[in-house]
Amino acid sequence: MEERIQKIMARAGLGSRRACEELIAAGRVRVNGKVASLGAKADAAQDKIEVDGRPLSGSEALVYIALYKPRGVLSAASSPDSRQTVRDLVPESGRLYPVGRLDFDSEGLILLTNDGELANQLTHPRYGHEKEYRVLVARQPDEEQLATWQRGVVLEDDYRTQPAKVRVESLEGKGAWLRVIMREGRKRQIREVGTRLGLPVVKIIRIRIGTLMLGNLKPREWRHLSPQEVSGLRSQKGRTRAGSKNEKVKPRKSKEPNRSQRPPDKSKRR
Repeated sequence: MEERIQKIMARAGLGSRRACEELIAAGRVRVNGKVASLGAKADAAQDKIEVDGRPLSGSEALVYIALYKPRGVLSAASSPDSRQTVRDLVPESGRLYPVGRLDFDSEGLILLTNDGELANQLTHPRYGHEKEYRVLVARQPDEEQLATWQRGVVLEDDYRTQPAKVRVESLEGKGAWLRVIMREGRKRQIREVGTRLGLPVVKIIRIRIGTLMLGNLKPREWRHLSPQEVSGLRSQKGRTRAGSKNEKVKPRKSKEPNRSQRPPDKSKRR
């Protein structure tokens, strides 16, 4: 059966579909000796697919690992310099790629896997998977700052962030711990939003990706996901719970009836 080449590559553990598309666009993939093009299809059972001249191997055993990334570690499989990466923290063999990247100064939950299909599902914007963070800011926010963050903030490049769930979790000296839940993840977004609102960010800890929780992991600790956790990530398709167990969810307001459905206003009767 023919499938898109990037889908076959992702299933074989070469990374997310987007990463595989980049390999194809760079001319590093050949099918039956010919350079592959984006959008082309192939039959994994019959066609010879090569990446950088090496035949595509059969599907690897799928691996899923939750890691607590500490500050000062790159969210990458390899480093262009001597800095440590999340891959260095997990002494497991085989190719593993980070899903849900965190910037160098942030910490918390990272998923490492060779399941390109799941990686694509968790990172592609159209699925809108929630990511939850504990954020320490240097000042205690007022109601207007929280409301603005919740509605969306215009960043330096004129991009308006999507609505987010933001609440004060606890006070910390002159600052406060916030709980932030988002469905997007632009580079250094939380830090830039905090700066724009006059709430300098001191610390960021990610505690959830979709249905996967950080749990009791400490910095540099990692564990394999349970079958139930993997199943939860696979089946949610962007529909995650409204927030953590401490978050109150407002009931939906019923739609206002149209004029024909409204009861008569007795006060206007003559």
